[in-house]
Amino acid sequence: MKQKFEVITSSCIPLPLENVDTDQIIPARYLKATDKKGMGENLFRDWRFDTEGNKKAEFVMNDPKYSGVILVAGKNFGCGSSREHAAWAIADYGFRVVVSSFFADIHKQNELNNFVLPVVVTEPFLKELFESIAENPQTQVKVDLPNQTITNLSTGHSEHFDINAYKKHCLMNGLDDIDFLVSNRDKVEAWEQNNQ
Repeated sequence: MKQKFEVITSSCIPLPLENVDTDQIIPARYLKATDKKGMGENLFRDWRFDTEGNKKAEFVMNDPKYSGVILVAGKNFGCGSSREHAAWAIADYGFRVVVSSFFADIHKQNELNNFVLPVVVTEPFLKELFESIAENPQTQVKVDLPNQTITNLSTGHSEHFDINAYKKHCLMNGLDDIDFLVSNRDKVEAWEQNNQ
């Protein structure tokens, strides 16, 4: 069982860049890892650290005024290769939600498989979010999975977002695909009995 997901209210880390690809999320040199633990240390590695391993002060994740478990990203987040390590890094770093106006399909599924909720919003809503966070880095955003809404608490504006019903069930119940199958073992065995 993983951490159940229902309603999350948090400040955000803004990344107002479009076309952020999976190589920028987790550079290829870290793809040999087979363990998800520790992957967050290398999230946006080349943007967060210089070649000596020192933090780059100008990168948003190194700015102490920004914090939270919601990453707000520009359009077309997670494009490029289909590496699951990108979602591992996002989840291991501690993000529970990524907001964008468009996600690459495979990356979106990889996030869901790693208990990170990708929330697709309209371009105007995303623009307003970035503006609110720029004006006040402590801006709170409420993500309500049961009702499938996201609310900018500084303006009161909300939008509805779509999610696959099966993935919604899994997130809300803390189930991965294997957990889901195990929880339905009786039904599977009953079906097998009736269809021999």
